Formats: sequence, C-alpha cells, structure tokens
Amino acid sequence: MTPDSLPRIPLGEWAERFVDWITGAWSGFFEVVTMILQDCYGALETVLTAPPWWVILLVLVALAFWSKGWKLALGTLIGLAVIAMLEQWENAMATLALVIVAAVISLIVAIPLGIWAAKSSRVSSVVRPVLDFMQTMPAFVYLLPAVLLLSVGPVPGIFATIIFSIAPGVRMTELGIRQVDGEVVEAGQAFGATPGRILRQIQLPLALPTIMAGVNQVIMLTLSMVVIAGLVGADGLGKDVVASLGTLDVALGVEAGLSVVILAMILDRITGGFGARKRRRRAAEPTAAGPAVQAAGATAAAA
Repeated sequence: MTPDSLPRIPLGEWAERFVDWITGAWSGFFEVVTMILQDCYGALETVLTAPPWWVILLVLVALAFWSKGWKLALGTLIGLAVIAMLEQWENAMATLALVIVAAVISLIVAIPLGIWAAKSSRVSSVVRPVLDFMQTMPAFVYLLPAVLLLSVGPVPGIFATIIFSIAPGVRMTELGIRQVDGEVVEAGQAFGATPGRILRQIQLPLALPTIMAGVNQVIMLTLSMVVIAGLVGADGLGKDVVASLGTLDVALGVEAGLSVVILAMILDRITGGFGARKRRRRAAEPTAAGPAVQAAGATAAAA
C-alpha cells in the first residue's frame, strides 16, 4: 500500500468553502471590525507621529526610567536617536502603533480567557490544544483569510498578529493564577471574601509578575509579525523590509531591520522592567499574602 492509494481528505477545499461562507454571511460584521481596527490604528499613529519626534522620544525615555532606572532610560535614548538618524522614525512609530493595538486587543482577550481556564479544568483542556494549533500554524497562513475578510492594509496585519500572539498571554495568565498558594485562597474564603474579591484582591496581585511575563511575550510576538504584516500593505518598518527584499536594496533592509531590533529591545526591556519590579516587591514582602487576605476579608465584611 502506498500513500497514493489512500483516500484524499479535501481539507483545503472545506476550508475554502468555509471562508467563502464567512465572507458572504458575515460581511457586515467584518466591515465593522475593519473600521474599528483602522480607526484605532490611525488614531494611535497620529498621536505618535503628529507631535515633534523629540516629544515622543522623551515620553518613551521617561517610561523606560520609570520601568527600570537611568540605565534603561539612557539606552532607550540612544536607541531612539539611532532610529531617528536612520530616518526611520515615522516608520518606527507606525510599527509601534500596530504593535500597541494588536497587543492591547490580544491581552483584552487573553487575560480573561486565561483566568477562565485557571478556574475551570474543562475550559483549560479545550483551550490548550487550540492555543497549540494557533502557535504552531505558520503565520503566513493567517494572512490568507485575513486578506479575504479584511482587504489589504494594516487591518489584516493586525488581525493575523492578534491570532499569532494571543497564546502566551492566555498561558501565562492561567499559570500565574494556578500558582497562587491554595492556602492563601482558603484563608480569603475563611474571611468571607467572595470569589470575585479573592480574584481581584488576592490571586491577580500575586499572579501579576507571571502575567507581566506573558505581556512581554505577547509584545515580542507582535513585533515578530511586523515584516509579515508588511506583506499585506501595513505601513511601518515591515513595509520597508519587504520593499528591500523586492528590490535587493541592502541599505534599506539593514536600516529597517536594525530599527526593528532596537524597537524590540526597548519594548522588551521596558515590559520586563515592570515585571521585575513586581517580582522584587514580592520578594521584599514575603508576607504580602497576609495583608492581601486581610484586605479581602475586611472588604467583604464591610460589604
């Protein structure tokens, strides 16, 4: 028996028919989604590009200082200055706008889903293989339905980026909630705190460092999709990288690629710095769970 003798599974044809059905039956919905994503991206891009470049630079440097101190602030200043001197500032801000929109939407979906999965083993068993599928599927495949449903431009790039980057947010949120000491939760219940108050005042604060690690991974994955988003017409550094491939322009490719690396390093260090602050705070306060439990109980008693 050879593989050719086996019956063929027309999976691709089924997928094509499904996409055709979605395109026709849900066209109005996807028009609304396109408009919302386009407006969010356009508004944020305007915020980042309308002021003088040095204003945004100072804001990012201040954010880096708040996250990790003067060393990161100095490195951010140097990195952003290099991007400006490479004449890639506007492209970098367009890329930053795409990353922020995609990351925020990913986290809006991922964190509640991760909490739900942490609360329910049945939900976790269903979500886990779906996340495995989403992460292992080649990112280029997401562009096919994205372009068919959302046309070309930044919106399909944002859509594909969200699908590709949502998994670590869900996983890390679930992991953080599950790692909270069960005795701490039981103590909160003994104080009479409701499940909602236990989640808000005990589990989420204690799981926050792990959740921040997930936020960091989401942002890094969104940046890894920049070049792929450039293939479908999204503005920014990815568009220049794609253009350099088409014209064999080594200079443009190096400048745009280096700008992507610098932007990724800055975002990675800033988000990692916030997560490290949370971890240091927990290490410096080994009895932090006690006040959290007491606060939850006192709030429940007051209610």
